[in-house]
Amino acid sequence: MLCGHYGWTPKYESVTYNPYLEDYYKDIPRWSYNLETYFLAQRFKDVLEISKSDEVIVQDRTLLEGVRIFVENNREQGNLSERDYDTYMQLFNLMMSMVRPIDLLIYLRSSVPHLVSRIQKRGREYEQSITLEYLQGLNDHYEEWIRAYDGRLLIIEGDNLDFENVPEDFARITDLVDSELYGLFER
Repeated sequence: MLCGHYGWTPKYESVTYNPYLEDYYKDIPRWSYNLETYFLAQRFKDVLEISKSDEVIVQDRTLLEGVRIFVENNREQGNLSERDYDTYMQLFNLMMSMVRPIDLLIYLRSSVPHLVSRIQKRGREYEQSITLEYLQGLNDHYEEWIRAYDGRLLIIEGDNLDFENVPEDFARITDLVDSELYGLFER
């Protein structure tokens, strides 16, 4: 919606064509390394494409999110061995040495109950087996990452917004983005 409003180009996470996603949700410990490495490769490819473009591009998920949220959550929950984690981190650190920082990170903060309702609304069969423990772990990692984030950041409280259906809610978001990007005061 932001891309449509501002005329920006979206770069969505590869979910539809991900060869590991359904297997992952059936057996997370078995497939976590494969899935996370696939996402890492896709996100890195996206970052390289973005760096060559003159357009304003909005990336759905970042390289940082993959490691700081999803990989850490899988590691903590015992779904990713230390050996696989170390190998993943070698790849990640190499990739990060080749990319520039994010211009603006927009964090849409949501509670676990709100996330559950959005997952149910999305209706992807393979996501229906996600546990509350897994979602809480993701949320905890997001909050930890955001507290320590050292870049330009806009936090939007998402639980009480219905920006897809209520124009005023979407306008609140664009007002915040406008203020961050074009406001009178530097942050």
